Amino acid sequence: MPSNNGTTRPKSELDVADQLGHELVRLVRLINKAKSQVSKQGPDGIERAAYAILFALIHEGPQRTSKLAEMMHAEISTVSRQSSSLVQHGLVERQADPEDGRACLLAPTAEGLRVFEENRKQRNQWLAEVLADWPEEDRQSLNKLFNRLNSGIEKSLPHIADSEPATQG
Repeated sequence: MPSNNGTTRPKSELDVADQLGHELVRLVRLINKAKSQVSKQGPDGIERAAYAILFALIHEGPQRTSKLAEMMHAEISTVSRQSSSLVQHGLVERQADPEDGRACLLAPTAEGLRVFEENRKQRNQWLAEVLADWPEEDRQSLNKLFNRLNSGIEKSLPHIADSEPATQG
């Protein structure tokens, strides 16, 4: 794929990008394997996929179901079903939308925040164990580099979306 300015990158840069692509695919596979080894239900009986909604609401604030679906690149029906489960478990509540009284916003409850923090602690414990034998400097470098990579990906997303063939669905 051409770079942002339309030129092809040098072979040495493409080789490094190929190695990174391989490691990213490996990372995603390992994360998926780790997730599959944990039950599909979280500690509070909620589908693990529903935690993504809780995460979004905690980090982005109250949202309409349609906005959540857009943010998560998911179908509204899926987000609606998972949101309903979160509401039934008392982790999320429906609030009137101050901009449109006919619509509602989903917002985390105090219990939702507690469950989120418990899951976050479990994740942090696992990652700390994975990195336990790494020097502190390497752990800090990894965080900085991941942040830089994510920021670069976020900046390139409009470009990637604009350059994709229209036939892809």
